[in-house]
Amino acid sequence: MLILIAEDDELILKTIEHKLLKEGYDVIVTRNGKDAIDTIKDTEIDLIITDIMMPFASGTEILAAIRSFGRKIPVIMLSSLGQEEVVLEAFDLGASDFMVKPFSPNELTLRIKRLTAK
Repeated sequence: MLILIAEDDELILKTIEHKLLKEGYDVIVTRNGKDAIDTIKDTEIDLIITDIMMPFASGTEILAAIRSFGRKIPVIMLSSLGQEEVVLEAFDLGASDFMVKPFSPNELTLRIKRLTAK
């Protein structure tokens, strides 16, 4: 399973990447929204973890791009902003799940397993 992580905070990015690699997932990392969108356009991704606030394109713009490509990829949104309107906008755009930072890497992997169970 290939997971794309789109996160501009290097510590959070490395923490998620390390945890997912340890769990046996294949991982692609991007540090801004534009690179994430380009990667999604050109690669078969199974799940996306994205921050909302990122350079060049936000997490909500990434969601909009995924949907414009006609792709149905589960997306877990991350944000230090826990405001209700941000969460509702993410779900309106098709987010599968939403986690407020800081979060437990173990909880993240449980949510990934729930979203990808067949």
